[in-house]
Amino acid sequence: MIDNDTLMIESIDPLDGIVLPEGADKKTLAAALEAILFAAGHPITYEKLSAVLGIPEYAVSALARSMAREYDGGSSPRGIMMLTFDDSCQLCTKEQFAPLIKEALGIRRGGNLSASSLEVLAVIAYNQPCTRSYVDTVRGVDSGYIVSSLTEKGLIEQRGRLDVPGRPILYGTTENFLRVFGISSVDELPAVSGAKDTGEETDAGEIDI
Repeated sequence: MIDNDTLMIESIDPLDGIVLPEGADKKTLAAALEAILFAAGHPITYEKLSAVLGIPEYAVSALARSMAREYDGGSSPRGIMMLTFDDSCQLCTKEQFAPLIKEALGIRRGGNLSASSLEVLAVIAYNQPCTRSYVDTVRGVDSGYIVSSLTEKGLIEQRGRLDVPGRPILYGTTENFLRVFGISSVDELPAVSGAKDTGEETDAGEIDI
């Protein structure tokens, strides 16, 4: 349920009070942002967009999030969506159209994560930062090869070391992980229950990559 405060925040013009470049308005800037992200095909930082569009970084971020609500709304007829991250944003196609896109572009099936890779990725995503030994304990099997593979694919990364004897490496998900799964934050991951507790302190199908 959306409360009145949320409705009020979402109704605020992200460019209200901002001195806009000569000849520019909200629609022009939104169209320019859309064009840049469409042409790029990868995340662009708010810092870079700010320099190009001539408005502050926080205004670019607010504009992107405003556009995201329009693109991603349940009644939106668009085939693309806006992903907004802490320091960047990106346009991408909606997952439901992936089969049609592959067929139209002649993309063969491939590059999918195996069930075991998804399992390791899920353990790390929900318990990050965590060590490989933690993942091994949860799964009950050695996960060394899969952890290395996910690191090479850019879906997980090293997040320092655990302050215990041996100082094992801590792993967490990357911005590329968010992009692949079409979310802006790990907070958007579905809630789960019954996670195994190994005593390690943490902060905490198939998918095309």
